[in-house]
Amino acid sequence: MLQAVDLLPETNTSVILFTRHSLREVVRGIGLAGYDLQLTDEGRELAFAWGEYLTHNSDRHIVNCISSPIQRCIETAELMIAGADQVHVENTHKIDILEQKLLVEPGSFVVDIKQAAPHFREQGAVGFINSFVQNALPGMKHPINGVLDVLELLYHSHLHQNHQRQSNAQLSLAVSHDTILAAFVAVISGHFQVEKKDWPEMMEGLFVWFDEAEEFKQSRVHWVWRGQHQQLDIQQLVGNMI
Repeated sequence: MLQAVDLLPETNTSVILFTRHSLREVVRGIGLAGYDLQLTDEGRELAFAWGEYLTHNSDRHIVNCISSPIQRCIETAELMIAGADQVHVENTHKIDILEQKLLVEPGSFVVDIKQAAPHFREQGAVGFINSFVQNALPGMKHPINGVLDVLELLYHSHLHQNHQRQSNAQLSLAVSHDTILAAFVAVISGHFQVEKKDWPEMMEGLFVWFDEAEEFKQSRVHWVWRGQHQQLDIQQLVGNMI
């Protein structure tokens, strides 16, 4: 993530950090990360420090935030904004965190939880997302369609930054979960195999921005993930569904 900061575009381009929440409590029992798992003390410290670092070292102000409605994601966002307050108080302290159902499951990729859940329990998180990106699961959106929904959400967050611009250097936050980020990165990268090494760590994310366009489907998305800058025409992703 530190390397990614050096690959960001000029500060007159608004950027979105699409990130997993910070360090949480260990999963117990059947191994599913329930909605009630909270951030650890180390996770809280990390989120605060990361928000402060980003604002100081990327020279971008946090201007808006969307989040999964799950508490560990909301708290991650709150702490990142609080960390950024240490650098630019006047630009961050009034930010509202808008909860988005597209940043949690069911909602992002799962259409019918009763059909999808047994496969998650059987295959585990990595196996489940691997099957999803291969379009091999019932109760799920087509993987490209699901990712397009999330991309469009990020695109409108990007537009909000541009329309509300108070300075040239802006950063938006989008806080979500590992399964959603894993599938998102795989699909936009054109990969149809997800392995354990591909899995997003807690507090790991990708930076996303868009070229100017009149409509979402005419835009081009850029992203930086694990030290690599990539880009893709949205229309090409739409065409891959045909």
